Amino acid sequence: MKLCIIGTGYVGLVSGACFSDLGNDVICVDKDINKIKNLKKGVIPIYEPGLEELVKKNYKSGRLVFTSDLKEAVSKSNIIFICVGTPTKKNSYGADLNQIYSVAKEISSYIKSSKIIITKSTAPLTTGDKIEKIISKKVKKKLFSVVSNPEFLREGEAIRDFIYPDRVVIGTSNKRSNRILKSLYSPLISKGAKYFNTSRRGAELIKYASNAFLATKITFINEIANLCEKTDVNVEDISIGMGLDKRIGGRFLRAGPAYGGSCFPKDTRAIFDTAKKFKSDLSIIKSVIKSNENRSKLLLVRVSNILKNKIKNKKITFLGVTFKANTDDMRESSSLKMIPSLAKKGAIIKYYDPTGTKKEFQNLKNVFFSQNIKSACDDADLIIICTEWNDFKSLNFKSLSKKKNFIIFDMRNILSQERIKKDKIKYFGIGR
Repeated sequence: MKLCIIGTGYVGLVSGACFSDLGNDVICVDKDINKIKNLKKGVIPIYEPGLEELVKKNYKSGRLVFTSDLKEAVSKSNIIFICVGTPTKKNSYGADLNQIYSVAKEISSYIKSSKIIITKSTAPLTTGDKIEKIISKKVKKKLFSVVSNPEFLREGEAIRDFIYPDRVVIGTSNKRSNRILKSLYSPLISKGAKYFNTSRRGAELIKYASNAFLATKITFINEIANLCEKTDVNVEDISIGMGLDKRIGGRFLRAGPAYGGSCFPKDTRAIFDTAKKFKSDLSIIKSVIKSNENRSKLLLVRVSNILKNKIKNKKITFLGVTFKANTDDMRESSSLKMIPSLAKKGAIIKYYDPTGTKKEFQNLKNVFFSQNIKSACDDADLIIICTEWNDFKSLNFKSLSKKKNFIIFDMRNILSQERIKKDKIKYFGIGR
């Protein structure tokens, strides 16, 4: 099939590469000319395992094309995916949908034959209705249909999640569009993906409800971890014991820092904002948002307690600063709150992350990037494991540090307590 992907951010680029790898002709469009030039050279703007190879392979084959010419891309395609950003509005919980509506307005000038227009960007209830209204001002309704097809891609696992999804959700009452999209996704359905057709509004809400529920699981186990720390109970035992119940399941029951990234923070806010507009109470999600926002403050108090309230001039190392492993995404990472706060109190911060230096810390006093793990840890008073990269799971910390009395604060519980105890290293975990 001939597809147009508008937006070459995380969702658009992964979707475009994967759809082309399934044998479709894909045109990826972006108004950022430099980004398009780089993509043609094989320079990928995001870190995602396997994506660079997939893009290069399909670009070379001719199935994947990059352009800034939206008019040509729309005219050559039968199916148009809108994959632009929907960030949280400033000073609000609502999603900023300006990019989506701008795209809808622009493509309405280029539609001359039958098109299926799909919102793959995470967009709140009624977004599809508004897109349809915008396009119908210039295009006859028989020439297009607007469909919601939310993505469920985890950063760091995106390609696998695309190829082997749990489900494909298609929100449309248009039988023709449903039939065509079922055919488009047939290679994934044949591998076991469940194909679910619902209303357009239903698909929009499924995405938000899913992310809000997963965020709730993370927040729940983080609060249980707080209780565990005060009652001499290991939160990992609680997670395992709960997770063995098939109604609950063990996934997303890992205690740690606040949830971050491009989805959970903005999506929990957006669904809460949507509920307010429809005068519906989402008190659980409201509590989740508040608890998660307070999480980094609690961890900073923990750091202060570990250092016996003596933070000034302490050398503190952060291992990992991205919001999770296998991504370079810094959005709403706990490190963004913790590092500036500790530096402001006079700590000397060194950090190492496999994805390199971060612009967010460049102008902070007493904050330095280390080129490798050893140089980051060699003179640390406190080593904080902030991100669960595999690089950190089997380190011999005793040989890394010159100091004998350094402390480890493992915010991901990735280290073996037995081994750390054997090495006589002072250790703190989460809910341990």
